[in-house]
Amino acid sequence: MNTFIRVVELWVPDRTRTRLEFGGCLCSEEYSEFKAVSENALFAYGEGLPGKAWACGHPVILTKFANSYFKRTDEAIEAGLTCGVALPVFAGEFLMAVMVLFCGDDEKHVGAIELWHNDPEKSHEMGLVDGYYGTADMFEFNSRHTKFPRGFGLPGRAWKAGMPLIIKDLHNAKSFLRWEEASEIGINCGVGIPYTTPPDQTWVMSFLSAQATPIARRFEIWVPNPSRAELVFHCGDCSKNADLTSLYAEKTIRKGEGSIGGAWATGMPAINEHLKVDESIAAQQARAAGMNQIVVLPVIENALLKAVLAWYL
Repeated sequence: MNTFIRVVELWVPDRTRTRLEFGGCLCSEEYSEFKAVSENALFAYGEGLPGKAWACGHPVILTKFANSYFKRTDEAIEAGLTCGVALPVFAGEFLMAVMVLFCGDDEKHVGAIELWHNDPEKSHEMGLVDGYYGTADMFEFNSRHTKFPRGFGLPGRAWKAGMPLIIKDLHNAKSFLRWEEASEIGINCGVGIPYTTPPDQTWVMSFLSAQATPIARRFEIWVPNPSRAELVFHCGDCSKNADLTSLYAEKTIRKGEGSIGGAWATGMPAINEHLKVDESIAAQQARAAGMNQIVVLPVIENALLKAVLAWYL
C-alpha cells in the first residue's frame, strides 16, 4: 500500500534525560540506510528535528531539509524523503518522547500534513504555520490563504473540542470548509490533533488522507471511561469501510493492554510492527482486516491522558 507517511520514528530521553536517543522505527526495507543512520544519532535539547520539538514544546513541521537545522539532510534526500513532522509528547512540562513522521515525494502523492496555530493576542483565528501537500498545489494555495475561527473547519473544530478529531467523507462534510478542493483531489478523511502551550497558545496538527495514498488504513480514537478504569472506543475511520462503532460496542482496553493500553500506562507513544503480539481487541480486529502495524500517540493534558490516537498500516 502506497501510504503518505513513509517513515515513523520514536525518539526518547536517554538515561540522563539530557539527550534524545533512537527508540524505534517503522519503515519499509527501502529506507534501511536512513534507519541505520538514525539508530546511532543523539539529539540534545533544541538540536535537530526531535530536539527542536522538545525545545518548542509543540509540533514542528519542516518542509525543506536543505540549509535548515535538520541533521540527516543528505541521507534523507538520498532516501527520497522530503518533509518531516515532529510531535512531542509531554506530561506537564516534562518530555516523554518525540514522534517523527517523514513523507516521501512522487507524482501520485496526494494528501496533506499541516500545522495550524492561534495566538490570541494577535488573532481570534487559526492560521497555517506550514504544510506538506505532495502534488496538491491548488489545495496548498487555498490552505495558505485560509484562516479558521474556533469551531470551524478541521483545525477550528479540533481547537474547540480540545480533543483529537476525525472527519470522514470530507467530500460530503460541510463542516470541512475546504471540502470542494479536497474532493477534487481525492482527499476523503481528516484527523486533527490539538496542542495547548502556555500561556494560551493553541496548535493543531492536521492529517488529510486520500484514497490513493492514505496516511493510514484505519484511524481510531480511544478515551478513558468516566471511572478512568478502561479505554472505550470514541470514533474512527477505516479504508475498508468497517463499522468500527459496532465492532467495538461494549468492548474496552485495559490500562497496559497492548499498544493502545500501553500508551496510557506509560504516557509514551508506541510503534508496533507485529500486531500478532498485541492481544487487545483493537489489534485483533486490525489483524482480521489484514493490518499488521500500529502507531499510537497518547494525547496528554495537565499530566492526564485525554485520548489515545491510533493508526494502522
